[in-house]
Amino acid sequence: MALNKQKYSLDTIRHSLAHVMALALQRLYKEVIYGVGPTTENGFYYDVLIKKLNNNGLSAEDLLKIEEEMKKIIQEGLRFKKSVLSLSEAKKLFKKLNQPLKLELLNDLEKYGTTDIDEISKIKELKLKPKPVKTITIYQTGDFIDLCRGPHVKNTKDLPLSFKLMKISGAYWRGNEKNQMLQRISGIAFLTDKELNNYLNFLEEAKKRDHITLGQKLDLFHIDENIGPGLILWHPKGAILKRIIENYALNEYLKNDYYLVNTPHVAQYKLWQISGHAGFYKESMFPLIHLNEINPEEKVDYQLKPMNCPFHILIYKNQIRSYKDLPLRYTELGTVYRYERSGTLHGLARVRGFTQDDAHIWCTPEQLDEEIHNLIKLSFRILKHFGFNDFEVYLSTRPEKYVGTIQNWNKATKALEKALQEEKIKYLVDKGGGAFYGPKIDIKLKDALQRLWQCTTIQIDFNLPQRFEMFYIDKNGKKQTPIMIHRALLGSIERFMAVLIEHYAGDFPFWLAPVQIEILPVLDKHLAYAKSILKKLKDLDYRAEIDFSEETLSKRIRNAEINKIPYILVVGDKEINNNTVAVRKRGKGDLGAYSLEKLIAGLQEEAK
Repeated sequence: MALNKQKYSLDTIRHSLAHVMALALQRLYKEVIYGVGPTTENGFYYDVLIKKLNNNGLSAEDLLKIEEEMKKIIQEGLRFKKSVLSLSEAKKLFKKLNQPLKLELLNDLEKYGTTDIDEISKIKELKLKPKPVKTITIYQTGDFIDLCRGPHVKNTKDLPLSFKLMKISGAYWRGNEKNQMLQRISGIAFLTDKELNNYLNFLEEAKKRDHITLGQKLDLFHIDENIGPGLILWHPKGAILKRIIENYALNEYLKNDYYLVNTPHVAQYKLWQISGHAGFYKESMFPLIHLNEINPEEKVDYQLKPMNCPFHILIYKNQIRSYKDLPLRYTELGTVYRYERSGTLHGLARVRGFTQDDAHIWCTPEQLDEEIHNLIKLSFRILKHFGFNDFEVYLSTRPEKYVGTIQNWNKATKALEKALQEEKIKYLVDKGGGAFYGPKIDIKLKDALQRLWQCTTIQIDFNLPQRFEMFYIDKNGKKQTPIMIHRALLGSIERFMAVLIEHYAGDFPFWLAPVQIEILPVLDKHLAYAKSILKKLKDLDYRAEIDFSEETLSKRIRNAEINKIPYILVVGDKEINNNTVAVRKRGKGDLGAYSLEKLIAGLQEEAK
């Protein structure tokens, strides 16, 4: 049967393939406990426990067998049969099928009206009344029966063969490390073989650019089991790269009338109760620090900071502010700590301790438009300086639950919208996607592989000024509540570095390269001359080093190229006699002999 591209969405096809894979597992391994099998951005997966394997797990060879079985099932032309059952009928069915994880989901549907963990947490925390679920849908394909909303294709022959099972990984049931570890079998799927092959080529290129692999290869950072997951150990080159990024961003902020502040890494727990984080953000915060466990006289609990904003507010409140003081802009390269589940951590892109190029602005309503314009311009200028020129911009509007008045929300949203329009920036509206405390602009940048990354966010906040009773004195001597803007232009510096490494494949432009110049003396007798060159370059603030290891010259040149160093200077008898250096430039090879003055003039031009 030919695939009708108009009849089914790609998501429906991928969802149906997840069920076909589940049936293949049942046929091959008999007793399979099923978790969930949703679609992903480019495919699908299923989390399972296969009893026959006795926790030994599947292998790469097993993936090929499963894939072949899936193709057989597709050719069999099996129907996807939908049925509607009451909750009690569904419980009896999945108990008979010996599917305890499906029964757990049914119990949550009965109790909370949802299986979404975040929704359940919100219902518990806010003591909300859940919407009752009276009936559920199931789908049967061959002998496989699943608890599922659908939709699916009508027949397995409607499915393309343009799919591939990619990997097996561990996944805690429902993302909670306290739960059982399941095996996640992931696949990709497309409408045509051409699309599949293009995506496989894309994955191969992405693999070459993987920031974790390059981080090791270029000696930038590592994550050590002795300090725990999601916490980064920066090596000298990585620390320099991080400092270059931070210094550039901070200098730009200071030039744009921001004031630099610094705040502690911990605070008394009551601060987070005032800010609302203790209630709204508790699950993402690390456990409390109970000082009374060390000293019974200490009665106050402390908390590692997940945010910088309450600290900045306290600095604002340390003195009476006049309208003449506004707009007031505080910035900080502040390190924060957030509890991310182990299964979600990934290199620099998702960590537990990270630095933000954080800033908070307080202004009057009359100043809001200009502040937003300035932020948008500054954001794009900085991102483009790092080599990003393609973006997607989103305007996120008021959600169902919010704080503040409708009038303030409308004014703030219109100000964001007006600024984007006047700056002639194309944007999409994320209706209801704003935070509960205010609307926002999100800027997602595209890297060299056209992948989207969320970095920049500009958020208006009506919540914290109220909670902290912030005010300024207006022209008439009356107290007024300032408008507060949160903004992080690079976001998490760690995450931005992950994007930067993958965007450039570690091949950084000259101004960003941790080591810009490597000097290679041919023999030990040339070392003194190499050191004199090194000193002159360092005096001019170039990041240079000498490699005088025991390796041959050709091997040292090769090592410098592997480490993606922009310039290699070779010095031997000829260079000493002529007071020159032999220059090799990344991507261009041997440039010949240069006087140091000529080289420095060229470096200065490139650095611009």
